[in-house]
Order: sequence, then C-alpha cells, then structure tokens
Amino acid sequence: MIDLTIHEGKLQNTVRRARERGIVIPTFEQMKNPSLIPATVKAGLKAHGLWDLHPLNLYRITWKNEPVLQGGGFGGVNYIEFPSALTGVDARIIALIGKWFPTGAHKVGATFGCLVPRLVTGQFDPTFHKAVWPSTGNFCRGGAYNSALLGCDSIAILPEEMSKERFAWLSKVAGEVIATPGCESNVWEIFQKCKELQATRDNVMIFDQFEEFGNHLWHYDVTGHAMQDVLNIELKGGRYAGVVLTSGSGGTMGCGDYLKEQYPGSKLIASEALQCPTMLENGFGGHRIEGIGDKHIPWIHNVRNTDFAVAIDDEDPMHLIRLFNEPEGKKHLQSLGLSPAYVEALEQLGISGVANVLASIKFAKYNELTSSDVVLTVLTDSMEMYGTRLQELNESLGPYTTNQAAIDHSRHMLGQKTDSMQELGYRDRKRIHNLKYFTWIEQMGRSVAELDRQWYDYDAYWGGIHSMVPAIDKLIVEFNEAVGLEAKR
Repeated sequence: MIDLTIHEGKLQNTVRRARERGIVIPTFEQMKNPSLIPATVKAGLKAHGLWDLHPLNLYRITWKNEPVLQGGGFGGVNYIEFPSALTGVDARIIALIGKWFPTGAHKVGATFGCLVPRLVTGQFDPTFHKAVWPSTGNFCRGGAYNSALLGCDSIAILPEEMSKERFAWLSKVAGEVIATPGCESNVWEIFQKCKELQATRDNVMIFDQFEEFGNHLWHYDVTGHAMQDVLNIELKGGRYAGVVLTSGSGGTMGCGDYLKEQYPGSKLIASEALQCPTMLENGFGGHRIEGIGDKHIPWIHNVRNTDFAVAIDDEDPMHLIRLFNEPEGKKHLQSLGLSPAYVEALEQLGISGVANVLASIKFAKYNELTSSDVVLTVLTDSMEMYGTRLQELNESLGPYTTNQAAIDHSRHMLGQKTDSMQELGYRDRKRIHNLKYFTWIEQMGRSVAELDRQWYDYDAYWGGIHSMVPAIDKLIVEFNEAVGLEAKR
C-alpha cells in the first residue's frame, strides 16, 4: 500500500518550502478533468512553455493538454489512430500520445504519483531529503522535473547507453546524474547504485519505479480514465478488445486494471523485447527498445490480471523509426494514401511507442480482430528523445532510400506474425508472478507474505491500492490550504 502516515514536523518544513516557492499541487481529480483547474491557473499558464521549470506546470500533468509547446490550455485527450494501410490489420489501433506532457513523456505523471503522497504527508522533507530516481529512461526525467517544480533536490540514475538527448536534458534539471553500466536491460546495476547511495548518504529517498505503487495508481486512475474518454468517443457501437503496453516498470499497466473493471471482457497485453524474453522464457539479454528495463518482473505488475505476453524484435522498431522520420520514408507512406499532415504526426512515436503498435498488430492478428474492434496503446514519448539514434542508424546502414522504406514497411510492420507471444492461462500467470521472488524477496528484502497477498488476496490487495485516490486528494487539498496560496490565485 501507499503509506499515508502524517509526519507533522517534516510536513511543516514542506509547507514552508511550498509557500516560499509558490507551489500549489493539483489533485488527481484535476488531472483527470482539467475543467476543475482554477481560472487563475489557466491564465497563468499562458505565459509558460510546456517544459518550463515553473510550479504552474504541475497542472499540465494530464493527457488533456493543448498540443502546443507554448502557452497552451486544455482540451480532450491527445490520441492518434493507425489506419489499416499502415498496420495491415482491420482492427482499429488507437494510441494515447505522451509527447504533450511536460518533458515530452507521460512518466512525469507516474513520478507525481510517487513523490506527492510523500510530500503532503511530511514523509519527504525537501529541506533535508534528496529524491533519487532510478530509471531506464523517462522515469528519472519525470522525477527530476517534478522535483524541480516541487522544490526538491534530485538524483537521476540511468544506464550509460541510453540516448544522448536524455543525458543532455538531465544535466540541466537534475541536481546529480549518475550513469550505470549497460543498456536498458541492466536494471540490477541501477538497484545496486541505489543500495550504495543508501549506505553512504543519510538524506536520500529512493523512488524505485518498479516497486512504487504511486506509479501504478496514477496510471490506474488518470491514464485509465483518459482511455475511457477515448473509448466513449471512438467505440461507436464497436468492441473494446484490450490495451497493449510494453512492460517497463509495470506502472502503465495499471490502466488495464481500470479498463477491465469498466469492460470485463477486455484484455491486458504485456509486451517485452524478444532479445530479453523474461515473461515468455524467463530469459535475459540486452536490447534497443529504450525505457522498458527488464530481466525481472516489477513488484507493481499485477500479473494475475495480465492476459498475453508478447515479444517484439528490437530490429523492427529501429527500422520503423527510419520509415517514419526519414524523407524517403515519408514519401513511401504518402504513396499509401496517408496525408502529409498525418505522416508528419508519426514523429510522435518514440522507439517504445513503435514497439507498442507492433505488439498491438500481433494481438489483433492472433485474435483475428475486425474493424469493429478497438485496441488501445500508448506512445510514451516521441522522436524528440532519439534524434541521435537516427544519426547512428544512418552511419551504420547508409542513406535511407524509397526502396528501403518499402522493404521496411513490408518486413517490419506488415510482416508481423503471431510468433513469440503467449495467451496466458492461470499457471502461466502464476509462473511469471513467481519470478518476483528472486528479485524482490531474495535481493530487495520484500516479504513472501506480501507476494502471496498479491496473488491469493487479489481483490483486497489491488483493490485497496486502487481505492486510495480520494484519500490522497484530500491530503493534497489540506496541504494547499496550509500553504495558503491557492485562494490568492
């Protein structure tokens, strides 16, 4: 569960810091429904860019930002549908767009869900603690950003082989940036660095995305409702089949729990890299789908609620980001009948977003879905984080041609098959769930009793977490009242 015990002395330090820095914190309800945001806040946001390090941008932690970089307001959920001419399947694949969050990725919401409950209870004292954000990609970026907005010092930890864009941006925002050995698969090295910091510094608080239930809860509540909003618009008498998500920290899959409550026949599909097939084969290895760190099962992954495991060959998204972003690739896509404006919009897919779409295609083919079926997924970030990856591909593979674009589309998207995937029965899910033991019990000190509760006391355990939003929102409101700035806005 998320600990909501109040620590009065530290809470007063946090209240003073917020008052000094002009910080007012939005509620989960306001992130789901920006119409509830005060008019004075909306007016103030007109003077600020989407990525600005200003406390008002806490209110832009929502799927409903106006898709502009400067002075935007709010509207509906930002999403895109992928036509059959592109995907090769009849099913309607629709993705929520993460580019229009501050930092250009939805992980800024997940980190809000982790940090804010600790702040409004006084468990995290910004005058003493440093927030440590271990990550294989965007989580540490979101954590560093929220820390800056909330008046907290931060330490970002991520593998040294992540994209240069991530490190360049973090160097300007985080108080400290630590690069650990390896690539996105090297999660254990990140855990070891966290243990080292805990042993050598008395003022660090670790926000481990793989075990922080605030990550799961934010996506259950905010992302889940955003997806329901899209379905309310797009179903049109059709059928919602399921949501497809790269496993990563397991946090985004929280939205699948919410959607299953609303649409009991729907499925939750977890995807991973074929080069590191942990769910499918208890496997290991390095890969290039950045930000979906693996070789373990996250503590916050509700495995019992997961219906499919799907693996994507990292060669496929790496070729497809060239198709979507190189001039000759765009020409090929327009020859399929896609408009120039739509083709330009495909830059909103980062590498993991492409992997999500490919896993959605595999799911649609396996289940023989029709044009009446809707499959949901997310685009965590955009190509804004991967320009250097395109340069590296051009250097290693040579200039991109129209002929290569046609080959890439045919082989890496239309050619997706139903191999390297498994429909999970009870025993399959139990096998995957049991893998948590080796990371979280043997190595990270979690209890077997809690591991068993996740499985055998399923409704009470996960339902108890999902029911915590009103209590957190109440604490946020009380915190803002104590700060005393909200009434002046």
